[in-house]
Amino acid sequence: MGSNNLKDSNAIRHEFSMAMSAMYQSEVPLYGDLLDLVAEVNTEVLTQHPEIKDQLEHTGEIDRISMERHGAIRLGTAAELHMMRRLFAVMGMYPVGYYDLAPAGVPVHSTAFRAIDAQDLNQSPFRVFTSLLRLDLIGDEVLKKEAIAALANRQIFTANVIRLIERFEEQGGLTSEEGEQFVTEALETFRWHDKTPVSKELYQRLLEQHGLIADVVGFKGPHINHLTPRTLDIDTVQQGMLAKGIPPKAIIEGPPKRDCPILLRQTSFKALEEAVSFKNPNGEYEEGHHTARFGEIEQRGVALTTKGRALYDQLLSQARSQLGATPNEGNASQYYQILESVFEAFPDDYRTLHDEGLAYFYYQAVNDSPYPSSAASELNLNSLEESYSDDSISKQAMTQLIEQGIVRLEPIVYEDFLPVSAAGIFQSNLHGDKQSSYEGNSNQNEFEKALGVHVYDELDLYADQQSKSIQECLCALKSSI
Repeated sequence: MGSNNLKDSNAIRHEFSMAMSAMYQSEVPLYGDLLDLVAEVNTEVLTQHPEIKDQLEHTGEIDRISMERHGAIRLGTAAELHMMRRLFAVMGMYPVGYYDLAPAGVPVHSTAFRAIDAQDLNQSPFRVFTSLLRLDLIGDEVLKKEAIAALANRQIFTANVIRLIERFEEQGGLTSEEGEQFVTEALETFRWHDKTPVSKELYQRLLEQHGLIADVVGFKGPHINHLTPRTLDIDTVQQGMLAKGIPPKAIIEGPPKRDCPILLRQTSFKALEEAVSFKNPNGEYEEGHHTARFGEIEQRGVALTTKGRALYDQLLSQARSQLGATPNEGNASQYYQILESVFEAFPDDYRTLHDEGLAYFYYQAVNDSPYPSSAASELNLNSLEESYSDDSISKQAMTQLIEQGIVRLEPIVYEDFLPVSAAGIFQSNLHGDKQSSYEGNSNQNEFEKALGVHVYDELDLYADQQSKSIQECLCALKSSI
């Protein structure tokens, strides 16, 4: 079958994300209210801040703000993770980054499935933070065996979606009709089921170990536990949540509010208490409730380099040490004051972030500023293009072009996640202020073995984006001479 007859993976991903959003709004109506609020705030920001609108247009992100989503799921076995990786591949989504949340008291390790090309991301930015339960961290051996047995008895994928995944792998894609079937079938894996395959007694023992363990082992499948729209002003959204009767978390996770946002800030409304029916050994169902699903909001900033990440980690650790406690509703105001004070050490303008090598940027030729002949004689673009790997020459040359207004810098948006932030969201929505601690080494090799592939290094991807933009910029300048 010719590739021209196959549906683009970006289109399948977009259709799936829209179907997922519609399903989640029907299951968690409060999420629909949150989407409306985010849309209102984004429209206001773009109207009042034309410079932000220009920036998003320059980076190609403007059309995807309204469709921005990320979701999160939790899996129980290596086999589930392996098949999930194959499922996401149908949608052009690949594992990026490795996150070990055990040190933060969450017994999982994770990756983010997403598109890895900037143009693909602009067509559909949908991504899913995917966690695998670390059964080895359950200290109660009897409970661990019961959890393993419960997970072995479930099949989270429909027979039809597996068939379509195999079809995709055989022919290098899916037809339009197959793509539509895939979206319908794949959605079933993420659907909420209020009847559990475990008894209430087992569920309670799992819950006592950790809320996340109960959420994974106690249910038929990995129901999507939150979806996340992207806002351009998370502080205004959080205030608006209160006004609309949506109960927000006390703390916005991540860095403080800045003129030049960095990495990721996120918050959520508190997890819902939902009625469930537990299947007892006699086959009858017993009523109960479960608390796990919520709506999250994110504000994304520029991707940081290794140097920038080190400074971020240092300052965040310093702020939390000064607070001397886990940030919560009671100390939120104090924590924000400390955070803002500590982060004064992190430059808050894009030019300094660029010059100090703290963040990644697109280099773009300014369309209305043709390359002057005088500059052409000083800087040979051909040699500059060939020698860009020589930092001492190229950075000085590019800096001159930036200062002359011939080249502009635009921030490369951070597409990934923060382990501390993810853990903070999990902890606050699963069991309040209760903190767990787990001993055990990070095990990326075991995680990748389950995946069946290595994860991509997100910093390499950002560096490649920046490098590619430099080459495209220089080509554009040469053509304008």
